[in-house]
Amino acid sequence: MTTTPTPQDLVERALEASRSDDAVVLVRTTSSANLRWANNTLTTNGEMRGVEVTVVAFDRRADGVAVGSITSAAASLEQVRAVVEQADAAAAAAAPAGDVSELVGGGVADDWSDPPAATSIGVYGDVAPALGGAFDSATSGGRILYGFVDHEVATVYLGSSTGLRLRHVQPTGHWACTAKPTDLSQSAWVGGATRDFTDVDPTAFDAELAQRLSWGERRIDLPAGRYDTILPPTSVADLAIYLLWISGGLDAHDGQSVWSRAGGGTRVGERVVDERVRLRSDPAHPGLEAAPFVHVATSGEVTSVFDNGLPVTATDWVRDGVLTSLLQSRHSARVTGLPPTPVPDNLVLDVTGGAGSTQDLVAATDDGLLVTSLWYIRMVDPQSALLTGLTRDGVYVVENGEVVGLANNFRFNESPVEVLGRFSHAGATVPSFSREWGDYFSRTATPALRVPDFNMSSVSEAR
Repeated sequence: MTTTPTPQDLVERALEASRSDDAVVLVRTTSSANLRWANNTLTTNGEMRGVEVTVVAFDRRADGVAVGSITSAAASLEQVRAVVEQADAAAAAAAPAGDVSELVGGGVADDWSDPPAATSIGVYGDVAPALGGAFDSATSGGRILYGFVDHEVATVYLGSSTGLRLRHVQPTGHWACTAKPTDLSQSAWVGGATRDFTDVDPTAFDAELAQRLSWGERRIDLPAGRYDTILPPTSVADLAIYLLWISGGLDAHDGQSVWSRAGGGTRVGERVVDERVRLRSDPAHPGLEAAPFVHVATSGEVTSVFDNGLPVTATDWVRDGVLTSLLQSRHSARVTGLPPTPVPDNLVLDVTGGAGSTQDLVAATDDGLLVTSLWYIRMVDPQSALLTGLTRDGVYVVENGEVVGLANNFRFNESPVEVLGRFSHAGATVPSFSREWGDYFSRTATPALRVPDFNMSSVSEAR
């Protein structure tokens, strides 16, 4: 009788089969469940399972260390053996790598022998009935809801020829819902991240969507210009994530980024934003727990396969307004002379003295805009971190502390560095979800910000 190999079996067999001098093996199992709805009706649901294996082979020779990395779906020992053969061949044929470091050593984690974690459609045991109530409410209120909930539990097993054996379980959930009136004249969006859906309330998000659509019953067309603008946590997360992603140490050292110092080197140690700002990551942050070690299939500007298994620790990127760290592999750290600070999987933006909610910022604003959603964000100028993008699904006009109508959409041009340097008010930091980047980076906590003179550079026809 044939038994299904465990992820640990796949790791060990791959390491045994490799003919290269060294190897790192990553096995990632995934279990996911989703629900989708449209026109106030559930449309689809499903569960999926998967196993993906990455073999990184290291060929040590006189002129250096060459690397071959192959990733493939593989659930059997035979499939894993084929991946190993491809990785060994790729390493033998490759030129020496430029990011060589000693492989990370260590022992066996206490949970190494544990089985993969899983989810199921049962994770929506409370959400699904509540959705039914939201659909009924929306129908009676003349609203149409479209959206989804998605939950994935990924378990990563990392083994290396140095004897290192690590395991990490990562639950990732997110949800989103768009509402339109029956005449489709406007739309509003809300979304969020969660670990287990116990904190997701469809009744509450339908009520929020209903409020926004009621705001939109009055249309106020505005020209391009600079506006006192309130960005809720989701929009702040959009900008903060992008800022993190462009904070590579090598780019800064080579003069290619906003963090490059004139005349050479980086701006680490300089005050770069408002002194109240702290931008940080911590794999143990409550509610945003993330992988505490590096596990990557390929090397890049800020990653290195030689760093697999390296601890990811709590890191301040900006503290008291001062740039303190950049994304660094051990290789880039040697080039820049800064400590290695691996790419994190969560991000927290704190503002000293920040308090209250988005609505509190609205109540304190005499004349401005509330921008509930950003999208299609792209880089314009790396030297200043100038970004462009569009507003979507709800730009609202604020007068005398109240939302009085729906404005047209805009294209904006702003730098997150400038935004964090000139905001006038900040709310409390709360769990957030980026509309633009949440599918790739969902573990964030950010405040709402009020930003004077936010540059709405042109009117957009986007709806």
